[in-house]
Amino acid sequence: MNTKTVKRAYRFRFYPTTEQENMLRRTLGCCRKVYNMALDARSTAWTLHRENINYSDTSRMLTAWKKTEEYSYLTEVSSVPLQQSLRHLQAAFKRFFDKTGSYPRFKAKHEGGSATYTVSAFTWDGEHSALTLAKMREPLHIRWSRTLPRPSRPSSVTVSLDAAGRWHVSILVEDVIFQPAKNRNMVGIDMGLEHFAILSNGEKIDNPRYLRKHLKKLGLLQRKLARKKKGSNNYRKARLKVAKAYAKVKDSRTDFLHKLSTRIIRENQTVVIEDLAVKNMSRRCKPKPDSDNPGQHLHDGQKAKSGLNKSIRDASWRQFRTMFEYKAEWYGRQLTVIDQWYPSSQICHTCGKNTGRKTLDVRTWECPYCHTVQDRDLNAAVNILSAGLAVRACGDSRLTEATLR
Repeated sequence: MNTKTVKRAYRFRFYPTTEQENMLRRTLGCCRKVYNMALDARSTAWTLHRENINYSDTSRMLTAWKKTEEYSYLTEVSSVPLQQSLRHLQAAFKRFFDKTGSYPRFKAKHEGGSATYTVSAFTWDGEHSALTLAKMREPLHIRWSRTLPRPSRPSSVTVSLDAAGRWHVSILVEDVIFQPAKNRNMVGIDMGLEHFAILSNGEKIDNPRYLRKHLKKLGLLQRKLARKKKGSNNYRKARLKVAKAYAKVKDSRTDFLHKLSTRIIRENQTVVIEDLAVKNMSRRCKPKPDSDNPGQHLHDGQKAKSGLNKSIRDASWRQFRTMFEYKAEWYGRQLTVIDQWYPSSQICHTCGKNTGRKTLDVRTWECPYCHTVQDRDLNAAVNILSAGLAVRACGDSRLTEATLR
């Protein structure tokens, strides 16, 4: 069995003391302030003077800000998380210029926040699994839900506070991944809404629809929140209840995606998926009556009908693909992403003829050439697998090198 050494983050819940929480909240607030000030400086410099400001420039700005009376409170927290905030901003701009992300936006207090500590800003006791951050006298009270790989020496630690008021710590360490033996299993995956995923081997995985299951409770909590006066303690309590309800939906969905993606990657040597443009499909639009039908399936590059936005976002197809990408690399599997405009639901996989477009309500159809009855989703999954194997054998200029692992 082969092994692979990777950088892996282990995320845990922790419960700070009152003193630790006060320091952490100040640190998160300072990180947010520095990030927003640097973003404003970079945006203003380009808008007014067409001047490009980089990380080194913002780092010098930070030093100057600390010396002013207005921002002298920045010296009360560790300088490492503040510098890391500037690095995160630089990375965000790089993603924007590389056209892999949107323009950086300002951070808001109600979103929580995070602070990253490098090795010079924390102390790690591997024998007792004790983590002590800079400016703190006691280690964090972490709930160790799983064991860190031993021996492990964290290279960075990220503390985060989510909108639901929960504290988490993400510990980045080197881990050894045991890659399963290679096999000849191959699978094509067609994503849908009635079924979350349809595999070319005939398996259909139901869509859990976690958000839809909690809509009634969320609607009730949001109506209560709307009746509160903004800024009051009752408003803060009601907002926290809404955030906790959404956090439960998110955690359930993420757990489902992790388990499913890991199982598929472990069982199959080759996995083929479509390059779905989720952002375009889930465009913002005004819902129409009876249009939010989770049984409808988007295919062949068709734009989302009004009201499908919520169902598409609930499915989290993009997050599912991201999991496939890094897990395929971890476990030594082959992941191929075919072009989104490939007409997988139009081609009959039996005879290979293109039978033309079909409306979303057509779930089964008979091929006019070979007269075989095809299940729309299963037929698409088989075609996706065939297209992926052809891409791996012959190549395709429309696919990026990153998709051909």
